Amino acid sequence: MAAQAVATKGNLIKARKSLALAQNGFELMDRKRNILIREMMSQVEKVKVLREQITSAYQTGYYLLQQANMSSGMITAITEQIKVDDSIKLTYRSVMGVEVPNIIYHQPDSVEVPYGLEGTSSRIDEAYIQFQKVKQITLVLAEVDNSIYRLANAISKTQKRANALKNVVIPRYQSSIKEMTESLEEKEREEFSRMKVIKAQKEN
Repeated sequence: MAAQAVATKGNLIKARKSLALAQNGFELMDRKRNILIREMMSQVEKVKVLREQITSAYQTGYYLLQQANMSSGMITAITEQIKVDDSIKLTYRSVMGVEVPNIIYHQPDSVEVPYGLEGTSSRIDEAYIQFQKVKQITLVLAEVDNSIYRLANAISKTQKRANALKNVVIPRYQSSIKEMTESLEEKEREEFSRMKVIKAQKEN
């Protein structure tokens, strides 16, 4: 309702209802924003740890791969025996209406090398096992990174909506209600004065 709405009791009631809805909406947006921020901050803490872990894991993995190549020559033929892992599943969970990824991967209790023993060495096994660790950390990091991106985007949108309600919509209704209330009170005073004059004239 615009500030220049006709000052009637009906419009005043509508404006008060709209104000209550806007204030309730702001409270919900503010609560949602705070929950999303808490969720995102918990994910940010995970990212810091995961990035350190994955950097270290890659360094170790490439070192072991280099050692494997040095001890057994180029191991391309061996790597071709390793099948693509299609056991990874992607689902989503909802955080205040925001869909964040949830990667499902059942980590085996023990790592079994998928290639034969001929032409291989313990160095190759070590490199393979290390890159399995890299894969596991990468999965978790991808999940957390994407979650942070989605949460940050949702927080930004929620913040804009909350700001619009707080700084534009709510003040507009408050101003409209104030103007209409003052206008109706003035009309009541005028009507009261008019009735007093009429009563006085009748008594005379």
